[in-house]
Amino acid sequence: MNKIRVGFGYDVHALAPGRDLWLGGLHIQYPEGLQGHSDADVLIHAICDALLGAAGMRDIGYHFPDTDGRYKDIDSKILLADVMKLIRQAGYEPGNIDATVAAEQPKLNPHIPAMKTTLAQVMQVDPADISIKATTTERLGFTGRREGIAAYATALIYRP
Repeated sequence: MNKIRVGFGYDVHALAPGRDLWLGGLHIQYPEGLQGHSDADVLIHAICDALLGAAGMRDIGYHFPDTDGRYKDIDSKILLADVMKLIRQAGYEPGNIDATVAAEQPKLNPHIPAMKTTLAQVMQVDPADISIKATTTERLGFTGRREGIAAYATALIYRP
């Protein structure tokens, strides 16, 4: 029987002026971006944590610490590609990703098809294996006050 594992990832970053907004590997036009050591792509970070968690490999901060200058302002697609190498070296393949981004603004639904295509290319999977949903928090909490953006992801991996 093939070994099947599931992992969960969560990430959050504060919105900040003077930063570019990167979500799902895409640059999205918005007056603020996400604050972080890397490009702060919360969606990719949540997916990385879900994949690493499923493989029992800790989390993104363990593999790419914010104390390491090599990761300053790094494109998170590079981190995702490295995570894919790690899980494949451990003998796993991704089955599917299911992710949700919580943000009041900007509206993300128009960007979801391009996010899926971009992530699928980086992960070397079929875009149909990636689900991305966008939601608001009905103006509740830090995301509702437009102070930041959160992302949640679940990943299924298996040994072929």
